[in-house]
Formats: sequence, structure tokens, C-alpha cells
Amino acid sequence: MKLEDQIRDTMRLKHLSFKTEESYVGWYRRYVLWHGKKHPAEMGAAEVEAFLTHLAVDRKLSAASQNQALNALVFLYREVLKVELEGVDAQRAKHTKRLPTVLTQAEVAELLKAVKGDAGILCKLLYGCGLRVAEGLALRVKDVDLNGSTLTVRGGNGDKDRIVTLPKVLLQPLAEHRARIEQIYIQDRAAGLPG
Repeated sequence: MKLEDQIRDTMRLKHLSFKTEESYVGWYRRYVLWHGKKHPAEMGAAEVEAFLTHLAVDRKLSAASQNQALNALVFLYREVLKVELEGVDAQRAKHTKRLPTVLTQAEVAELLKAVKGDAGILCKLLYGCGLRVAEGLALRVKDVDLNGSTLTVRGGNGDKDRIVTLPKVLLQPLAEHRARIEQIYIQDRAAGLPG
């Protein structure tokens, strides 16, 4: 089995997210390519340190990206190759301190008012329920409880489920959306369409 497949299998056994899997596999590929396609089992802490220093000094990557690369390589060695990396002391990228750009309540209200249709409902759900984009896109009809004013987020961060409260202003639009979708579903079943 290829090492990349072993990484993916190990991550799936540990129920890590698909995005984390893609990121870690990407860092594994860059690491191997940077070292001339040398197998990671033939390398160790010195090569990891050299790669991380290269990311900080030559590539000018952010501290967060460098940390992600380090985490990916530690995972590769510890969980897949079953080798502990000792003494990785790479030159670290500096953390930049910037104040986040935050919209005012009026700006948020205007933005949400401007987005219409299904996208508007999704944007309001993301904002009103504190959902991540992937969580909003993965919602299903069974996850929305209009009577209890709750929303079940399945497989969220850390593959955990959680229940959040639906804002009252979204109950009517969601009920109307559900009725529209139900009509489409009934028409599709009558026409014999799959899905």
C-alpha cells in the first residue's frame, strides 16, 4: 500500500475531517518533493527541521501554515510510520498581530437583507446559528426542527454533533423553503426521477 493511502486510512480510522486529510496529504507531498522524493522512513527530525525552516525563511509562510505543516509531519511519523520525532527545532515564522475586520450590526443587517433566495437563507443560518460554511451546506431537512426551534449540526468540528437554537426570524422562511422543496420532491417522485 502506498504511504499516501496509509496516511488517508489512518486519518479516517481516527475520524479526522476530510479537509484535514487533504491538508496533511498535501504537506506530506511537499515534504517528500522538497527532499527529492526521498521516502520519509529514510528521513527524520533533521529533514523535518530543514523543511520547516525552508517554509519560514524561503517561502515566508505564516506561523499558522508552518504549524500545520509541522502537525502533518508529526502525524505522519507518529501515527503512520510509528516513529517519534525528537528535537525538531526549526526557525519559526513570526506570528503577526492584526486586528480583525468586523462588520457593524447595521452592515451585517444590510448584507443579509441583500442576499435573496436559498443563498439568503443559508447566509442567515450561518450568521444566526454560528455555523461554518461546510456545516451549512451539509444541512438536511431532518436536521431542522421548526417546532422546537433547533438545528442539529452533524459531524461538526472534531466530528461532533451539536444542537443550536434557530433564530425566530428564520422560522417562517425555513418553513416556506421546506414546503417548496417538498413540492419538488413530490414532483420528482411522480416523474420517477432518482434521488
